[in-house]
Amino acid sequence: MDEIGSAVMHSETPNCRVVPFVHVDAQITYSLLFPISDVSEEDFIFADFAEGVQDLVQKRAALLPWVPHEFDLSFEPEMPGPDYYLSGHVEESLPDLKQLNRKKPQEKYKVFTEYSLVRDFLTDERFEFVDDEDTAEILWLTRHFKDYSKLSETPQKFVNQFPFEYVLTIKDLLCLTCRKAARARNQSMEAAKWFPVTYNLRTEIGHFVSYFQKHKNRENFWIIKPYNLARSLDIHITDNLNYIMRLPATGPKIAQKYISNPVLFERPECGPVKFDIRYVILLKSVKPLKAYVYREFFVRFANKSFELKDFHDFEKHFTVMNYDENVQLKHMLCSEFRIFWEQQYPNFDWDSVQKLILGVLRNVLEGAVKDEPPCGVAHSPQSRALYAADLMLEWGESRDIQPKLLEINWTPDCQRASAVFG
Repeated sequence: MDEIGSAVMHSETPNCRVVPFVHVDAQITYSLLFPISDVSEEDFIFADFAEGVQDLVQKRAALLPWVPHEFDLSFEPEMPGPDYYLSGHVEESLPDLKQLNRKKPQEKYKVFTEYSLVRDFLTDERFEFVDDEDTAEILWLTRHFKDYSKLSETPQKFVNQFPFEYVLTIKDLLCLTCRKAARARNQSMEAAKWFPVTYNLRTEIGHFVSYFQKHKNRENFWIIKPYNLARSLDIHITDNLNYIMRLPATGPKIAQKYISNPVLFERPECGPVKFDIRYVILLKSVKPLKAYVYREFFVRFANKSFELKDFHDFEKHFTVMNYDENVQLKHMLCSEFRIFWEQQYPNFDWDSVQKLILGVLRNVLEGAVKDEPPCGVAHSPQSRALYAADLMLEWGESRDIQPKLLEINWTPDCQRASAVFG
């Protein structure tokens, strides 16, 4: 809020309310302030900044900017049950496995696609495009598919999605998936170096504050992300706990330890910059787990030299530059990147780094299929799915390189891949 809104004080007997308002057409957000009781001239303005919060821990956390409190909870939250996984999601059915007999490969498949690039680049003679979903044997959809029970009635069909794959592609659930994979190896969140320490600010806020306060004398930067927004929207980087406590007011978010010591890439025109790496994953089967990783990765670069400051500077702290046509977008093939890597980091063979990355991807996929749905990806012989995993590299305490998984994307944009490799 501005200087007026920031002057509003907290009270459990408020005389005003403050609520967020989004003007979609103008792409502007406002804070609306309106009285709920009579306010006289020169009266102080009070609002309840924990309005509607019943849980004591959540209330104390929400009020930290006004009422200091020391938290002392475990750094390791309990895993939620199936109800959490189902909440806020459109219901989906499971396949009827009794109807699905093993089918022999066909000589030709009819394909229905909603993605123009599939039609443009799938030129193999074994595939024929049709405009009718009912007659197609392969459905490549850009919308979420939910009725796997009905799909079982046509066992010759395939779809480009798995039931309950959201345990990989939605940030709060991905956190649980990685935590599950770590605990299967008897690792705490801190010990599982391949995924940043992450907390759900809606359900684990007390655990997060405990962790933050116990580490307040160390480097303590966090990146706050919405559960399920794309294009780097509503993302914040800060070491200010009070600031973090206000962010869930605009929607559910996770808090993830910011990678503050990243491996950098030297760009002659702007110095050492952050970069991230995208690997494409094809999930073929859940039982047994079968997945393939395309080793021709994509690299994305920041445009400004990295420093632990100016966190509002998108070109310094973010790597996805294709959302603004006025911002420079650095292109580089992975073959070029490997040449520069060998020059800049001759002591770190890229094949060895990539082996570590593949290990990270294996960890998360094993975590994703460990439990039955809705807590894990469901077995679906009619499913195949393409995902994009984004990772960064961080320097470890012993000056080794540690890949860190950032997120996994559903139905990733293949335009760049098609242009480069098509």
